Amino acid sequence: MPYHLRSQEFSFIQRYFSALAGPAALGLCDDAAVFTPPEGRELVMTSDGMVENVHFFSDDPPETIGRKLLRCNLSDLAAMGSKPEGWLLTFARPPHITDTWVARFTQGIAADQAEFQISLMGGDTISTSGPLVLSLTMLGSVPRGQAIRRQGAKKGDGIWVTGTIGDAALGLKARKGEIEDPSGYLVERYRVPFPRVGLPLFGLASAALDISDGLVQDCAHLAHENGLHALLEADAIPLSQAAKNAGEQGFKTCLTGGDDYEILMTIPPEQEKTLLENPLQQNIATQIAHLTTPHGIVPITRIGVLTEGQPAVTVRDKHGVPIVFPTMGWSHL
Repeated sequence: MPYHLRSQEFSFIQRYFSALAGPAALGLCDDAAVFTPPEGRELVMTSDGMVENVHFFSDDPPETIGRKLLRCNLSDLAAMGSKPEGWLLTFARPPHITDTWVARFTQGIAADQAEFQISLMGGDTISTSGPLVLSLTMLGSVPRGQAIRRQGAKKGDGIWVTGTIGDAALGLKARKGEIEDPSGYLVERYRVPFPRVGLPLFGLASAALDISDGLVQDCAHLAHENGLHALLEADAIPLSQAAKNAGEQGFKTCLTGGDDYEILMTIPPEQEKTLLENPLQQNIATQIAHLTTPHGIVPITRIGVLTEGQPAVTVRDKHGVPIVFPTMGWSHL
C-alpha cells in the first residue's frame, strides 16, 4: 500500500496557516523556525494560553478569538517596551471546531498581523477530545538593556495607567447577561483588547506591567516586586462612560475584573513634566497626559503614588477612606 507524504495535518497547516507565515517559518515545513534578532537588540519572549469556555465563549466570533489571543501577547511585549517580531501557535483542535471556524479564526489573525506588522513563525497542531485550547508564544526585541521590568520603581514614583479601566470586566458581565450593554461597547472591549504596542517607555517609566489580572491585583504585583505600598485615588482612575454607567458595584468590578490589557507604569516625579500637556492642570492625581505610538495617541492618567509601607495596595475614596473589595482580581489557579 502506498503511503502519501502529505498528511492530513500538513494539509491542514498549509491550507489555513501558510498565508500567515513569514520568512522565519521556513514555509512551515521544518521542525522549528529560524530567526535572527535585529543587530544590537535583545529577544523578549512571552506566552499565553486560552481555553474554550474559560477565556472565551464557544459561540464568540472566531475572528475575535484569534485577535484576542494575539493581542494578549502583544500587550505583554508592550509593557516591556518591546517591538513584536513574530509568533508561534499551538492549536489543540476538538471535533466540533469546523474548517469554516478555523478559516474565520485565521482571517481575524491576518487582519491583526497586517496592523501590527508581524507574522507566524511556526507552532503545532494536535487533536483533543476536550475543549479548544490555544497557546501562543510571541517574540519581540528591544535595544540592549532597555527592557522595562516590574522592578525598578522608587518611593515617590507616580502610578499611571493607559486608556480606561474595567471595560472588559464589565463586558464579560454583559456577555453573561448580568448587566445591560445597549451599544455593545463593553462586550467588544472584552473580546478585542487594545495592546499599547509602541509605547515609548524607556527613559520615562521606572517599572511597568500590563493589566491582565485586574488593576488592584496587578498593582499588588508591582508593590511586592519593589517593596513599596501602592496608594491609589479612586476618583483618578479613568473609566469610560459605559463603565461609569455601571455604578458603584460596577466600579469594584472594573478594578478587580481583569482583561484590561492596559499598561500600568511607575514614572519618577522628574519625568512627569515631560508627559503633561499642560503643567498647570488641577490636582496632580488627576492629570492626564498623552504618548504617541505607531498606532495612535494613547491617553495616560496618574492614579496614585508609591509610598513606604507594607507591599500592598490601598484604594481610597474622595474622603480618604479605604475601599474594601470582595476579591483582588483574577486567579490563574
